[in-house]
Amino acid sequence: MSGVIPTAPEQPADEKDNQIKSPDQRPDAPPDYNSHFVPGPPGPAVPAPAGYAGGLPMGYNSPQQPGTFFSYQPAGGAHPIRYQPGKYHMSNQPVSVTWMPGPPPIPNCPPGLEYLTQLDTIHVLQHFEPLEMITSFETNNGYDIKNNLDQMVYIVNEDTDDFTRNAYRTLRPFILRVTDCMGREIMTMQRPFRCTCCCFCCPSTRQELEVQCPPGVTIGFVAEHWNLCRAVYSIQNEKKENVMRVRGPCSTYGCGSDSVFEVKSLDGVSNIGSIIRKWNGLLSAMGDADQFEIHFPLDMDVKMKAMIFGACFLIDFMYFERSPRRSSR
Repeated sequence: MSGVIPTAPEQPADEKDNQIKSPDQRPDAPPDYNSHFVPGPPGPAVPAPAGYAGGLPMGYNSPQQPGTFFSYQPAGGAHPIRYQPGKYHMSNQPVSVTWMPGPPPIPNCPPGLEYLTQLDTIHVLQHFEPLEMITSFETNNGYDIKNNLDQMVYIVNEDTDDFTRNAYRTLRPFILRVTDCMGREIMTMQRPFRCTCCCFCCPSTRQELEVQCPPGVTIGFVAEHWNLCRAVYSIQNEKKENVMRVRGPCSTYGCGSDSVFEVKSLDGVSNIGSIIRKWNGLLSAMGDADQFEIHFPLDMDVKMKAMIFGACFLIDFMYFERSPRRSSR
């Protein structure tokens, strides 16, 4: 029977259905498999990331941030490695500054001077300005005021216009504004312009600094006295009555040593405190970044502490302020 075409044996219906169904070859189709995953208890809710309202559902974790990667603790007790430097983007965060804890208000104490009641030593650190050395353009001075624990007490910034700074240089009149940790101006120091081209013994040529605390309320003056071989100042109260004297060394330009300005009583017998310009090596010789150390009795009247503090800046401008060299053509 050559005319009969052989046929395959008939298969059950369920096998025919399996042959008709071809596996889906699309890449987005998940494979068919049985999951053996056993769900655990839901995790705690976490706060929503920035920009999202409300919290996240139970069992969801917040997205990982660059500073929250799991840390790896190497052997040997070293510090954990958070992430590889340069691999993840880090936001530019300012360096944290440790401020001295604010004391409570004190009766009969000008606001902002409560810090000085707890101190007998303060450090005055002038900011180093490399641009000033490179461009010969005089910039406003800035200072950090710290205690012995390296905690910030005040910040002092000069407020003088560009023309005055670069025209009069070290003889310029200036305004120094003292601010606390809250950014409040608690003290102002003003130096008027005094011409020094005539006789030095003339009272109109002597330098003077007025200290106001709070700004607008004068608490005293620092007045220069003419002397042939050394720096001499009087610390005065608001009525311009002499209270103390400041006596400097014969030479304030000593290389390799500190310059000590002694704070004495009016009769010159008792030593009350000192203003010391610290020698800072090559930075003191070439750069305009001076460091001072001020000492006074702990139980001293806080206004007189502020006056000794103000005398430090007049001394700095008169003897240690260096103007950038101008290029001569």
